[in-house]
Amino acid sequence: MHQIDNLLDVFLQPGELFVADSGYQIRTILGSCVSITLWHPETGLGGMSHFLLPSRGHQVRHAEMDGRYGDEALALMLSDLRTRGLDPRECQAKIFGGGNMFPGTAHAQGIKVGRRNGLAARELLRQQCIPVISESLFGVGHRQIIFDLSRGDVWARQVRPTQQELEVHARMECPI
Repeated sequence: MHQIDNLLDVFLQPGELFVADSGYQIRTILGSCVSITLWHPETGLGGMSHFLLPSRGHQVRHAEMDGRYGDEALALMLSDLRTRGLDPRECQAKIFGGGNMFPGTAHAQGIKVGRRNGLAARELLRQQCIPVISESLFGVGHRQIIFDLSRGDVWARQVRPTQQELEVHARMECPI
C-alpha cells in the first residue's frame, strides 16, 4: 500500500477484496476474473473484489469464506459494509472483467470461465437488490482497473493480447 494523490493505494491480487473509506483507491488487473465494486455515495465507503470463479460448486462444511469465489467474495464485502452500519442495497455496483485472454484457442473451458464469472456477478447483485450502474465485461484481453473511493469513479482500460502472446499460448496448447 502506498499513497497517490492523497489516497492510499491498494492493489488486489486474485482472491482478495478490500473495503474502506474515501481515503483509498483500489487497483487490480483482470483477465477472465471479475471485480465487483460497491460504493455508498453518501458516506464514500465502498469496496472491490477480485474473484476467479463464480462459486465453489458445492458447499464445503465449516470452510472459511474465500474471496476466490464470487458468491463468497460478495458475501464478505456485504458483511463488512453492514458491520460499518451500511445497508448494501444503498450502494452502487459496477462490474468489470470476464475477458477472453486467448481468442481462437481450442480450450473452450478457459474461454467460458470469464463469461460465467460476469454472468454470476450480475445475478449475485440482482439477488441482493443492489443496482448495477455500470459494467465493462467480456471482450478480448485483460483490463486494468482503478477504483477511487473518494468519488466512486472506476477507470477501466482493456488491453488486447499481442500477437506474440497469442503465438506463445498456441504453442503451449499444441506441442509439436
